[in-house]
Amino acid sequence: MERPSWAPADLDLDRPSVARVYDYYLGGSHNFAVDREFAQQVFQAMPNVPQLARDNRAFLRRAVRALSALGVDQFVDLGSGIPTVGNVHEVAQELDPKARVVYVDWDPVAVAHGQAILADNDRTAVIGADLREPSTVFDHERVKALIDPARPTAVLFIAVLHFVPDGQRPIELIGRIASRLAPGSHIVISHASPDRQSAQLGQAANLYQKTASPVTMRSQAEIAALFGDLDLLDPGVVQTPLWRPDAPDELGPEAYEYPGFVGVGRVR
Repeated sequence: MERPSWAPADLDLDRPSVARVYDYYLGGSHNFAVDREFAQQVFQAMPNVPQLARDNRAFLRRAVRALSALGVDQFVDLGSGIPTVGNVHEVAQELDPKARVVYVDWDPVAVAHGQAILADNDRTAVIGADLREPSTVFDHERVKALIDPARPTAVLFIAVLHFVPDGQRPIELIGRIASRLAPGSHIVISHASPDRQSAQLGQAANLYQKTASPVTMRSQAEIAALFGDLDLLDPGVVQTPLWRPDAPDELGPEAYEYPGFVGVGRVR
């Protein structure tokens, strides 16, 4: 296929990318035919995936608003994907123009596109790094330039930890990251779970085994365990639409069938 002008020269156009597929779920345009074909296979197994992605993005916005209200003005979004509409910097900087945001991803399209669209925003940075290597992330010159480690920081794992298998010890990973953060910092997690819609989710997860980022599903209890000894903010670890909804009276029964859980933990 013809390579778009914004695509890095060494990009493999023959294999779907988790970040680009998620961009397609959200209605973005920075994806390729191989990503769209893969997404259509996922839709056949689980037709409501685009709505699930939108619900997940809505949680991100609610969490950023809640933490901004607590005075947090530094955000590091790990496994951020492509920064499409309604992402962290837009929400945080609308509430506080001085808020600082770093996006981190290992997908070259996510990084290249993010750097291009945020080139004029000096309080936001996009870096290419692997979230499983915290020192590479937090010792990066752009992160050190924007994020003050002595002040509270929110670190976001939005729909990404289910791509970290148990063998890579995600609980220890989060613990290492939390140990680098100042008291009053927060860890935000959203994670797919087989506790609901298990048959459809299982079929969709099987498709991801063909990508560079296979999926590891975890139960609500296992997702809660990822927070370790952090103090969970109310309402704890709950299904995605149920975390501080903007209009709780408008939640339908599908909210209680959402195949994923979220939570926000505070560093003591």
